[in-house]
Amino acid sequence: MKKITKVKLLFWLAIGVLITTTSCKKESISKNLNENVDSNFVASQDFNNKKISKEFKDYWYANNAEITSYKLEQARYGEIRNGKAILIYVTEDFLPKKQVKADKNNTNNIAVLKLNAVKKFNTGMYPYSIMQSTFYPVSNNKHAIKVSSSIQEWCGHVYTQLNNKEQFEIMSHSYFENEGDTSFKINKTILENELWTQLRIDPKSLPTGDLKIVPSFEYTRLRHIPIKAYKAVANLKNNTYSISYQELNRTISINFNTSFPYNILGWEETYKSGFGDRAKIMTTKATHIKTIKTAYWKKHDNKDVILRDTLQIN
Repeated sequence: MKKITKVKLLFWLAIGVLITTTSCKKESISKNLNENVDSNFVASQDFNNKKISKEFKDYWYANNAEITSYKLEQARYGEIRNGKAILIYVTEDFLPKKQVKADKNNTNNIAVLKLNAVKKFNTGMYPYSIMQSTFYPVSNNKHAIKVSSSIQEWCGHVYTQLNNKEQFEIMSHSYFENEGDTSFKINKTILENELWTQLRIDPKSLPTGDLKIVPSFEYTRLRHIPIKAYKAVANLKNNTYSISYQELNRTISINFNTSFPYNILGWEETYKSGFGDRAKIMTTKATHIKTIKTAYWKKHDNKDVILRDTLQIN
């Protein structure tokens, strides 16, 4: 056998170090992704620029999520379906360019209040599962950085994502022929999805009057209408925020606690449900069941199933 030269030896040692370093880095990233909120929170620039109360920091930066369950009466195909809705609010650090959750803290990150809104109900034999995610700046002076929505049922599934860049960049994937896979841009305007997070930061900041609003992605997909801004009138009265879309013949009203942290008590959404002769104006309702605060991303053992019983979602 030929003797291994000194150059070759150094080469293979370098490769070994590189592999070891890369493996450690991947392991570290995986560990970070398992934690939803880092206890050593470093406030992002937006968080520092806005005068956030101690009350807000104590509630939203306690390394817990707020999870609220609701009894759901969902209008679909001209009938009311019983189900459950869940709103999961949690603060995160967000990467402004990649527009994803940051693996680690950095003062250049954007502090966001994230909402994962979940609905589950059955239509006869087959189930529906809907989830909408909104990432809204805690600074409360910009539109949502990102909104996504997915709907699954036995016919197939659809997915929509909006990224806030120079314009709103939207991509939509659907199993329906006339929707298919599309990418397009629209001018920035109010997003119905973002209002559910803006309310939790400061309900008095909610927009009112004659407006143009992009309806929730859930609604546009279930009704198979274009994702764009529609004329609307918004009102804030006492503990109710309502939006009426004249051209869609749709109204939605959100009831909330007027005291911090402005918990959402329930909502109603009235619109035409069903197709053809079965189409009629119906009202979807969500009624509060239970609110808990917990680090759900750590509650993944069998013994933690009891928390689902607490929320009455089993």
